[in-house]
Amino acid sequence: MSVYRVLDKLEAYVHEGTWLPAGYRILSEERLLELLEKIRASLPEEVGRAKVIAKGHEQMMRAAQEKAQAIVDEAASKHEELVDENEIVQRARTTADVVLREAQERALGIREGADRYAAGVLAEMENRLANALGAVRKGRELLERPRVPADQPLADAAAKSKRAAFDLQAAADETATLESV
Repeated sequence: MSVYRVLDKLEAYVHEGTWLPAGYRILSEERLLELLEKIRASLPEEVGRAKVIAKGHEQMMRAAQEKAQAIVDEAASKHEELVDENEIVQRARTTADVVLREAQERALGIREGADRYAAGVLAEMENRLANALGAVRKGRELLERPRVPADQPLADAAAKSKRAAFDLQAAADETATLESV
């Protein structure tokens, strides 16, 4: 399975999470870990694809170098045959230099194209992984926050009620004391 497909599933799962107040979501740690494991399992496949591209690039480079070497070897052998014919030797050298230069330029262009493609794939993968990791961290932070006990508001209300009753009783006692004087 492709890393991108797993990241899309992770993103969809994050969006499906149960909303809590203050913009937080509840997500299953087990499901998040499962999706992260799938990403890890897919990474070697993506890296393998990049290696295949790089290997193809190396093969093309090698073929170009071999062709250039064959041309150079051919020019050298002709050079030996035509030592006395200076003009032909000059043409052979010029042609070999041109072909070699063209082969090197073409090989350089292929290498740069492959490097750009691999860098783009890796940058996109890094971006998606960073987004997924941010979502995971947010979820973990939400799960790790201390919870306020559910009975805390009830205990506060009971304390306020007791205080109000005590104040009323004290006021009633004071009024009774004043009336008796």
